[in-house]
Amino acid sequence: MELIDRLPERSVLDGVLRDVRVGQSRVLVLHGEAGIGKSALMEYVGRAGRGLSPVPRHRCGIRDGACLRGTASVVPTHAGHLDRLPPPQCDALCIAFGMSAGPAPDRFLIGLAVLSLFSEMAEVQPLVCLVDDMQWIDETSAHALSFVGRRLGAESVG
Repeated sequence: MELIDRLPERSVLDGVLRDVRVGQSRVLVLHGEAGIGKSALMEYVGRAGRGLSPVPRHRCGIRDGACLRGTASVVPTHAGHLDRLPPPQCDALCIAFGMSAGPAPDRFLIGLAVLSLFSEMAEVQPLVCLVDDMQWIDETSAHALSFVGRRLGAESVG
């Protein structure tokens, strides 16, 4: 699907991707009324972000709580990076996403683990993480992504 016009928005999105490609982290939140084209802009980022390591796009649109864990879609796909995390962080992610058993990990540790995972992945190739319909995402994933967004610096993550 071709994105027609939206030149100011595309310019901002292109700038975010340009910065990520040169080693700077960027966080951008698109918000607005339903139907104004936020998902279309995310699709544009997905296409324009070719060459970046894609984190699986997470679309959360189920209001009844049956939404998939927002950050869980990252872990199985990039499990090869887990062994590079400090053991407490690796354990926290594995427990949080049902890859191993144990007591529920602390939310801070989960956020730190996702930040470390994104940083490890970005060392191999800059990456972009897209989350659509964030209002329906589970609380733990929202906390982890918010934690990561506030702490990114020079990790080549967008």
